[in-house]
Amino acid sequence: MGPVSLLEEVVLDLERHSAQEGWDSAPRLYALVRSTELRRAEPELADQLGLPPDADTLAALEQPALPDKAAVEDALAAIAWPDTVEGCALVIERVVLPPEAEEEIPEGEAEAAEYAANHPDREDVRMIVGVLRDGARHSALRLRRHAADDEVLAGPDLVPALAEALAATFDPDEPGAAH
Repeated sequence: MGPVSLLEEVVLDLERHSAQEGWDSAPRLYALVRSTELRRAEPELADQLGLPPDADTLAALEQPALPDKAAVEDALAAIAWPDTVEGCALVIERVVLPPEAEEEIPEGEAEAAEYAANHPDREDVRMIVGVLRDGARHSALRLRRHAADDEVLAGPDLVPALAEALAATFDPDEPGAAH
């Protein structure tokens, strides 16, 4: 295995941090900023985060909570990052059902959510997806029933639709509110 990239490192750090906090958390969005840039622009914040003066890493800065009612993809569509943000990452939990259960999912959103939440074969999964401005991607997935760190799946293309939605926040052609 080759060296771990800065993006892989920050995604796995966010996964470990989320695992320590436990399950049933709201989605969390992070701006990924070079530690050297953060130290230059916000030296006190860099010190608070414990970033060594000579470190060249990606710092994950948690953003304000995503709107509760809006779908995460809709909220992401309204985001545009300043040039100092090198990437972003999202930590989100979802319920996954086996393929055979999908035929019986009710049409209504509330009914479908209740069906999934109470299904005996449901799987809770935590997904951490990070993307960089240059197109690099990395993800980590943990099933609730797999508590050990060595059972976390990791790779660049585990959640492609979510990675695309995050990458679109860097698209200069998309209008959006800067964060």
